[in-house]
Amino acid sequence: MNATTSGVTRINRSEARTLALAEFDRFADLTASLTPDEWATDTDCVGWDVRAMVLHVLGSADAQVSPLVFAHQLRHGLPLNKEIDAHHWVDGLNELQIRERAELTNSQVVEQLQTIGPRAVKGRFGTPLPMRYVPVPIGEPIGWKPVNYLLEVGFTRDTWAHRIDIHAAIGRPMDLDPDHDGRLVADIVGEWADVHGAPFELQLTGPAGGTFSHGVDGEHIEIDALDFIRTLAGRLPGTGVLANPLPL
Repeated sequence: MNATTSGVTRINRSEARTLALAEFDRFADLTASLTPDEWATDTDCVGWDVRAMVLHVLGSADAQVSPLVFAHQLRHGLPLNKEIDAHHWVDGLNELQIRERAELTNSQVVEQLQTIGPRAVKGRFGTPLPMRYVPVPIGEPIGWKPVNYLLEVGFTRDTWAHRIDIHAAIGRPMDLDPDHDGRLVADIVGEWADVHGAPFELQLTGPAGGTFSHGVDGEHIEIDALDFIRTLAGRLPGTGVLANPLPL
């Protein structure tokens, strides 16, 4: 893809649903392939091995299925933020998701992930219209966004970013689909450019990559597409324009 960021068509609601379903399938397939040693491998997210990361994704999906589960996670997860010295309000929810699923075997976790995707997506996209526009704090530099931001792209990005994290941790290359992974990358580039505003010439290499520009006389960057995503998410250090983060 060669585009100015103004030429990047952002993901719409219909496309978001398709991407969400596909990402749940891809994530479940990855977990089904993990060896016992891989489940226990530490990730770039401090304190999380692969199993903890997968339990978080499963717990988040459970909350997407049911508003009652989400309310339960809010009620019991928010108080955990003081206990774990959290840096973001969702940290306590993530911790609760992991703790409450700690007794599941790896096989049970995989089985649940293999069936939860369609139900989670149905729950997200069935959210009543007024509730989609309730503002929630995403974190800097994004600030407050309607909950629909999470429903349509945020939750899918989270699952996808953790799939990238797991592949990085276990040292297995990720099977990339330009129509799926590349589409998520392009959408993120478009939002990232709008958020920080600095000019750039960006060449993202690999099957999920492309060439993007924003403004004039910007910094030229060439980087692997997944390393770019990991940099924005804080997994890798970034300098220059890449020092501008985007929560995923």
